[in-house]
Amino acid sequence: MATTTRSPHDPVGLDLKNLRHFMDTRHPGLVSGSLTGTVLEGGRSNLTYLVGDGTTNWVVRRPPLGDILPTAHDVVREYLILDTLVDTTVPVPRPLALCTAETEADAPFYVMEYVEGTVYRSDAQLTAIGPQRTRTITDALIDTLVELHHVNPTDVLTAVGGRPEGFLQRQLVRWTTQLDRSRNRDLPVLDALAEQLSRCIPASGAPSIVHGDYRLDNTLVDKGQIVAVLDWEMATVGDPLTDVALMIAYGEAARIGVGAIGTATGYPSAREIGDRYARATRRDVSAIPWYLGLSYFKLAVIAEGIHNRFTRGHTVGGGFADIGSAVTPLAQLGTDALKE
Repeated sequence: MATTTRSPHDPVGLDLKNLRHFMDTRHPGLVSGSLTGTVLEGGRSNLTYLVGDGTTNWVVRRPPLGDILPTAHDVVREYLILDTLVDTTVPVPRPLALCTAETEADAPFYVMEYVEGTVYRSDAQLTAIGPQRTRTITDALIDTLVELHHVNPTDVLTAVGGRPEGFLQRQLVRWTTQLDRSRNRDLPVLDALAEQLSRCIPASGAPSIVHGDYRLDNTLVDKGQIVAVLDWEMATVGDPLTDVALMIAYGEAARIGVGAIGTATGYPSAREIGDRYARATRRDVSAIPWYLGLSYFKLAVIAEGIHNRFTRGHTVGGGFADIGSAVTPLAQLGTDALKE
């Protein structure tokens, strides 16, 4: 279970009275008592809350406080993607209601079912369960990604749009633009990485649904199985190798102290992740070094955006003070990946 921060009043960014009215309107009789709420710790993007009436719990997602970048923190998109995946082989929480009316809240939000499970956020947690169970869980993580990439992407294209053609070029433009809008300092290593990536963009294979932030701590685990994949705000239809590379990048970043999970005994290496995925999908993964370079660039831009919001006081929860120091090491990892 994720750690929570409790407050005797409304949690920051969520009006429980308005939420109760909204839920009574959308699902009359669903809520049977007064709502309480807590901020769920661990997220670095959209704000996530656990709310309950004493009998049943739900989860609410909304964008972070303050100004946000265009196309970022899109909870409407996230809700629509969950709605298309809920009856597939990919385990996701069932979405219950979406609020986009400004008269009901200061930002869009949605409500989804609460799924019981463990969020593994650190190598210490994996070390505690041992290498065999660690490998079982991480193999399940890879296999769940395979399931996602086997789902027909047509429904997601219908729900949220998208253009698989030119996906990698647009990704690079998007994250470069995000960087320009987030920066408040010089980042020469990151700028050089963007330039290197633009020179050698590979050709994509068949498109699939792409999660966009696929990693172990964006899932819930129960009895060695992935019971829910979370945080779909970046999902789209595009090149599936971006998900594979990002999963690898999170683990490799932990090996240099950037990130909290990826070094525990039993956690698969980059080659093991790529090989297992390639065997299951029969996709060519030979261009993975470029995708890793893009992944580290993306992580560095995200870290810079969070750092920027933190310096302006627009974040909720702990763990943000040092994130700005991760930007240059992540960019260096991307630079090194392109040399392979």
